Amino acid sequence: MERVLGIGGYFLRAADPAALTAWYRDCLGLDVDENAMWRQEAGPTVFATFESGTDYFGARTQQTMLNFRVRDLDAMLAQLRAGGADVAEETQDMEGVGRFGWVTDPEGHRIELWEPA
Repeated sequence: MERVLGIGGYFLRAADPAALTAWYRDCLGLDVDENAMWRQEAGPTVFATFESGTDYFGARTQQTMLNFRVRDLDAMLAQLRAGGADVAEETQDMEGVGRFGWVTDPEGHRIELWEPA
């Protein structure tokens, strides 16, 4: 069975993306390269679900999209389709970065799946 390997990215909407990226770099030390890749140190990652009405995330209008790294994108997408998941037909290849596909979870959250190059 294919499974996700870890979080491959976290994406934020921003009125001024360059300024927000600079804030994360300057205030939190999150240095990214020209492809917005951040080389993390090994360690645990928390994956937790929250009640839909939670205030934990700040404004209830805040939107996020998870990106999960996968070993074999085609196998993962086929597995999801076979299970009846809402999988986008298109995939995207980004030279030097990898391949991407998307699935929508049962609550309508779009998730990106990434097979690194």
